[in-house]
Amino acid sequence: MASDSTQDPARAPGAVPAQGAGRPRRALARLAETRLNARLGLVADATVAIALLGAGWRAADAARTASFAIAAGLLVFSFVEYSFHRWLFHGGVAAFEAGHRLHHDNPRGDNALPFFLPPLGMGALAAALHLVAPHAVALLFAGALAAGYAAYGIAHTAIHRLRLRGPFSARWAARHHVHHYHPQRNFGVTTPLWDIVLRTRYVRSRALHLAGHE
Repeated sequence: MASDSTQDPARAPGAVPAQGAGRPRRALARLAETRLNARLGLVADATVAIALLGAGWRAADAARTASFAIAAGLLVFSFVEYSFHRWLFHGGVAAFEAGHRLHHDNPRGDNALPFFLPPLGMGALAAALHLVAPHAVALLFAGALAAGYAAYGIAHTAIHRLRLRGPFSARWAARHHVHHYHPQRNFGVTTPLWDIVLRTRYVRSRALHLAGHE
């Protein structure tokens, strides 16, 4: 998530900042706005996903169990992606909404989490899951979540920075572009599954009108 756009009190007229106050936060905020950070984030996210999945697959005793853990992780990620986008980024949570608004104002911008935070989070998740699940399952489930997150980052970047012309990719990109004109529709980026299930998928008025007369 991008940094909040409100003014830093330490920079207000007449303010006397404490020695070193807020420096790490401001440094992270500056890093989060750079293109280098955005690119490193894509690489770091994909790397940790591959590492977790590879380690988990090697440790798995049965391919069926491993495949189930991966499928479950991807499904859970798809709902997490939808939930964050709908109920945090567009749901009135000020800190999240302010950062996400920067993306809607400038879809081609480079605002992103500091590149090292998601991999650290995925590693911590794998360690926590290891306390309640077999070693391989913990790694594979966390790896699938990491893979979903990496896919989300790559997909979102491609949608806004590339001209996708294939019949599938063009429709897929168009679905997200619609969200920028209708912010309460099409919350899913990697998949429309939860938009369909929870009835937030954008449907053109003409299509709705014709369906009502069938």
